[in-house]
Amino acid sequence: MNNKFLQERSLKAVWHPCTQMKHHEIQPLLPIVRGKEMWLYDSEGNGYLDAISSWWTNLFGHTNPYINAAIRDQLDKLEHVMLAGFTHESVVILSERLNKLVSGKLGHCFYASDGASAVEIALKMSYHYWYNNNQPEKNNFVCLQNDYHGETLGALSVTDVAIFKEIYAPLLRPGTCVPTPDWRYAELGESPKDYALRAAAALERHLEQHHTETAALIIEPLVQGAMGMGMYHPDYLKQARDICDKYQVHLIADEIAVGFGRTGTMFACEQANIAPDFLCLSKGLSGGYLPLSVVMTSDNIYQAFYHKKTSQAFLHSHTHTGNALACSAALATLDIFEQDHVIERNRIKAGYLNQIAHPLSTHAKVRNFRNCGMIWAFEVETNDPDFAGKFFQLGLNQKLLLRPLGNTVYFMPPYIISENEIDLLVNGTLRILNSL
Repeated sequence: MNNKFLQERSLKAVWHPCTQMKHHEIQPLLPIVRGKEMWLYDSEGNGYLDAISSWWTNLFGHTNPYINAAIRDQLDKLEHVMLAGFTHESVVILSERLNKLVSGKLGHCFYASDGASAVEIALKMSYHYWYNNNQPEKNNFVCLQNDYHGETLGALSVTDVAIFKEIYAPLLRPGTCVPTPDWRYAELGESPKDYALRAAAALERHLEQHHTETAALIIEPLVQGAMGMGMYHPDYLKQARDICDKYQVHLIADEIAVGFGRTGTMFACEQANIAPDFLCLSKGLSGGYLPLSVVMTSDNIYQAFYHKKTSQAFLHSHTHTGNALACSAALATLDIFEQDHVIERNRIKAGYLNQIAHPLSTHAKVRNFRNCGMIWAFEVETNDPDFAGKFFQLGLNQKLLLRPLGNTVYFMPPYIISENEIDLLVNGTLRILNSL
């Protein structure tokens, strides 16, 4: 099928996510027919460097031969079995390996299919823990200003992105937002660390007054994704952990976007040397291959549900919980991390990109150029309300897949990106800026 034929059929049959479909009357959909390593190809053979890892999921390139082989091997053994009353080897081994990655502190894994579902699980589990411990009044949640945790109703209640949330406000349980530690909000002359500590003080003031009715604080550690890749100092995480402990409030770390090496360590929480009460993972968990998410939690949480009464159990389920094919992809992903020393190699690649990005970071139209691990972002000075759409189209002309968030341009490439591809990414982005 050629591009035009696929575009027309998709517009008639597919309702695309996070999209005003009418816009595609003017801006055509981009049909992709195959992927290879860093590249996606349309039906006419045009290639586009996937600089955003296909919505932040793909870690080791498209059609990775090692992950492909693992899925094929699993396919000949078992594709899926319900996880209620049954188990299978892949989900057991994956759970054990994940627990080892967090030094044995979060030894119980509850699986779902996507990030928002993982957030829903963590919220329900936190409240249910307090309910089982005779504190049902602890049923409210706190999130950070500008946090994004998903678009199901529970996740939206702890999300601070107006365009997603406002229309559904009558359906949502009210949550509380405390100031973000994002250093872009710091006062002139205030360091990222000092501003993070000031934001943590605001969190403590809130919990001092409201801890008796608060179940948990949920945060995106180090990088707040959907609201423009806001980055902050790890001392905020350390302070948040101490404050939550002081006031007996759970800490939920939503590492759905930033887990698995994105921030320069396997998990962002490592940079503050803390363990949350709940760790939510998805996206890179399966290398970007198959829908899979997990909530990891401690033995203390788990024991609150371990009882003779069925009513005290965590009665939550998803049809494809712990899917065997998805777990096999996740196990192959963890193998690659170990075999290829990915975290160490990423540091070298990040250093190279930062070095050659000097003309970009100092560009007259660029503000707040920033980097955390394998994530880069900057704002572009513009008054154009359609900036993001135009930048996306100009990116395709440069063989780049870029999808700005408002006026924030970001790079979040697969970890296999080469120096030549980094050159292409930076130089192509510079050409786009110069053409605006």
